[in-house]
Amino acid sequence: MNTQSTTNTNLASTYEDVIAATPISIPTTAPTHLSDKTCSNTYLKTTLFKPLLTKTTPTSFTFTHQTFSPLSAKNPISESYPDEYDDDKPREECGVVGIYNDPEASRICYLGLHALQHRGQEGAGIVTATPDGVLKSVTGVGLVSEIFNQSKLNQLTGNNAIGHVRYSTAGQSMLKNVQPFVASYRFGHVAVAHNGNLVNYQTLRAEFEKNGSIFATSSDTEVVLHLIAASQERPFLIRVIEACMKLKGAYSLVFLTEDKLVAVRDPFGFRPLVMGRRRYGAIVFALETCALDLVEVKYVREVEPGEAVIIDKDGVQSMCLLPHAEPKSCVFEHIYFSLPNSVVFGKSVYESRRKFGEILATESPVDCDVVIAVPDSGVVAAIGYANKAGVPFQQGLIRSHYVGRTFIEPSQQIRDFGVKLKVSPVRAVLEGKRVVVVDDSIVRGTTSSKIVRMLKEAGAKEVHMRIASPPIIASCYYGIDTPSSEELISNRMSVEEIREFIGCDSLAFLKIDSLKKMLAGDSPNFCYACFSGNYPELDC
Repeated sequence: MNTQSTTNTNLASTYEDVIAATPISIPTTAPTHLSDKTCSNTYLKTTLFKPLLTKTTPTSFTFTHQTFSPLSAKNPISESYPDEYDDDKPREECGVVGIYNDPEASRICYLGLHALQHRGQEGAGIVTATPDGVLKSVTGVGLVSEIFNQSKLNQLTGNNAIGHVRYSTAGQSMLKNVQPFVASYRFGHVAVAHNGNLVNYQTLRAEFEKNGSIFATSSDTEVVLHLIAASQERPFLIRVIEACMKLKGAYSLVFLTEDKLVAVRDPFGFRPLVMGRRRYGAIVFALETCALDLVEVKYVREVEPGEAVIIDKDGVQSMCLLPHAEPKSCVFEHIYFSLPNSVVFGKSVYESRRKFGEILATESPVDCDVVIAVPDSGVVAAIGYANKAGVPFQQGLIRSHYVGRTFIEPSQQIRDFGVKLKVSPVRAVLEGKRVVVVDDSIVRGTTSSKIVRMLKEAGAKEVHMRIASPPIIASCYYGIDTPSSEELISNRMSVEEIREFIGCDSLAFLKIDSLKKMLAGDSPNFCYACFSGNYPELDC
């Protein structure tokens, strides 16, 4: 306890001395050339913001890479039994955080990863750049709180850091695949954290392996490091640009070197990435604004699709990475992935979900006594439905937040307890009632059928399901772990057939045209491929 207090006091006392001497200013809007659809893929189109940091003499780095990777995870995912409640939802991809010029960088990163824990529970890691040019890394399998403690954070010294929480969309769940990845190349060392999915990863990897490259992981992110190392250019920024020019798919990336932090978003803007300013000017990047809020960071703006933001001792540099078509941001961020208190793609997630529920109540009304939600992601839409329908919203299902993603595999006789471990019905709310239950989506339909049966066993007179998204008919290749199209129930059955399979009295989905109209008119800025099967053309 005394050690912790001393550490915090020392950091606080040096804060003004360290930061006030090197204030950072960041632009509140993206460079105008980012909206120019004809911008070339050259790195010459740049906008510099100076003077942003006090000029200092570059340090001569003696680089010693140190990695601390605890294999003490209590949650051995590779041997886990996935419970049905989570297995019948789209998976939350990953989360990334980046901090520049903050003496408490590792702790800010740790808290930011806590805020993004919903995006990945398989593993987490933090890398910092120490004052003497050492990249230090701590990674582990499990939750953020299981991996990091005071001792581990004390090892992660330095003012710059990046972090990652993982759910695997490409690559198996094991320690070697936990990010950030750290690698050496002939001009230095680099760490990277990635959210998204690279659709040409296998092709790129095969080309490298054909030429003798060795891969240490099964993650698509590793190919980015190989591309950076293979570049013939010396400046790190140009290496990043050349690497990104070869990538196809979804990526929000943060890189850390001995003296730089770089944040990059793919030209379509599939995945979110925001930036903000902490006290005394420290700059923070994160996947969602909820992570900025937790660490008291003032939101500035999104990293724009196709933009790279580079921060070093000379200030902030922003440039157009690649020519880009209309952005195609993932609509599922507003339906399911992001927390309701986040602002994603410039829109409040809470307001979007509330309006989804209101639209459902208008377009698919039904006589009912109570509206409930499948927790947690269906709650806000259910509130919107109830308000519009003039029917009370109540908690008819209670979710347990103390069940881990790993538990002893049950015998066949008790396997149906998988859903009941996560949600329990409230008989006082349900008994004798006509119930509308709102959920965010239906993937395979197995969980929905068990929930309907659970509600009826608890005394519900009628159960009417309302889904706050259109039917999912196609797999995602841009960072969401969805089943194959053959496994998607809406790809195999009509709405009426799904209703019979689930066992509810009525079933209605949010119409895709209504979804588009609510979000942005004809919604040119969102990707609806999972609902339509029409995938964005990746050759910009």
